[in-house]
Amino acid sequence: MNDPAADAKSIFLAGVAAADPYRAVAKALGRPQGSVFPLGGEKLDVSAFGRVILVGAGKAACPMARAVEDLLGDRISAGAVVTKYGHGEKLSRVSVAEAGHPVPDENGEKAARNILDLAGQAGEGDLVVCLLSGGGSALLPVPAPGITLAHKQAATQALLDSGATIHEVNALRKHLSAIKGGQLARAAAPARVVTLILSDVVGDDLSVIASGPTAPDESTFSDCVRILHRYNLSGRMPRKVLDRIGRGQRGEVSETPKPGDPAFAKGSWRLVANARQSLFAAADKARELGYNTLILSAEITGETRDAALVHAGVAREVLASGNPVAPPACLLSGGETTVTIRGRGKGGRNMEFALASALALEGAEGVLVLSGGTDGTDGPTDAAGAWADGKTTQRAREMGLDPRRYLDDNDSYRFFEQAGGLLVTGPTKTNVMDLRVILVRGGSPV
Repeated sequence: MNDPAADAKSIFLAGVAAADPYRAVAKALGRPQGSVFPLGGEKLDVSAFGRVILVGAGKAACPMARAVEDLLGDRISAGAVVTKYGHGEKLSRVSVAEAGHPVPDENGEKAARNILDLAGQAGEGDLVVCLLSGGGSALLPVPAPGITLAHKQAATQALLDSGATIHEVNALRKHLSAIKGGQLARAAAPARVVTLILSDVVGDDLSVIASGPTAPDESTFSDCVRILHRYNLSGRMPRKVLDRIGRGQRGEVSETPKPGDPAFAKGSWRLVANARQSLFAAADKARELGYNTLILSAEITGETRDAALVHAGVAREVLASGNPVAPPACLLSGGETTVTIRGRGKGGRNMEFALASALALEGAEGVLVLSGGTDGTDGPTDAAGAWADGKTTQRAREMGLDPRRYLDDNDSYRFFEQAGGLLVTGPTKTNVMDLRVILVRGGSPV
């Protein structure tokens, strides 16, 4: 058999390729008959509209927009998308802005206001095509009245450090925004709004992906209060943020538009790619390489270190008994875990998963774990993630490194930078959360 690290990377990249945004959008729109696009069974006659406006946000915004450009051509009247720094490309009919992620910045605010203005120019008889992918929440920072970008930056950082889930983080984001939580759809009404979505959220909740700028929002200001209390965040939030949340809970500030709001009367939504599709493709690649393959779940959440212990336990069971699948085995999972920041190191949830797995699998022979972000980025680093095996910790100690200390300091990037094992892919311009590959080729479970 091949080198296990090479196999794991090959399996991971097969999963990433399956979430190619260009192909996903082209497939969703379907083969046109004249000016009519099937759009998943719904007939969309582009010639029936006055203006066609294209907007979008996320790490996959550019290839998604390029697919629409190639299909609609000069039918596009105007367009603007915003993506993460390093993910941009030149488009023929759509302007492209790059901005900060995961913490929003001034470029993001400028781009988001432009997108909101464009959507607001649409009228009865016009079509707005909205393209959303992972990262869209941070890339669309239009602060609500009374809130500044600095307030949103501080609130976002506090939420990211707290270990809150993406559903919880985005509930707060929506209620501090003038564009998220269905408010872009409200600006575009009464135009027809078609939203194509590449999911980076467990469960594919359309109101959470990019904070659902065109989708009904069921979260409330009261939910935001509960989230602040749950993670003891009130002391880390700007006073203006707390004031707005409190006023909203008392009914003094308008809620985001809910299901049944007229803003969504002419809206439709189409999911074009998600984590499960990528897991199926990764599984096909693993079988091609000779592994007995099992997909554990596409919806893994929770604290990263806890998830790593569970995955390591399953790998040890495969070694010990051949259950739930016999070696040579490939275990796959997807989803998005969280990291509660307690140290001052540099890393991301995938590298932390790999380091926690290395400690849990110490001494186990024939096991390798790879965890990577399908967007090619893990935390504020240039790596997508990392891989480790049962000898990683031993090799590190021989180099004078203490794996436990690096884990306690949330410093997984610097650990793997020295010990080896960083997974570097560069920007993939897609994002369907994280993909974990565990190869078990036999040996001692220890």
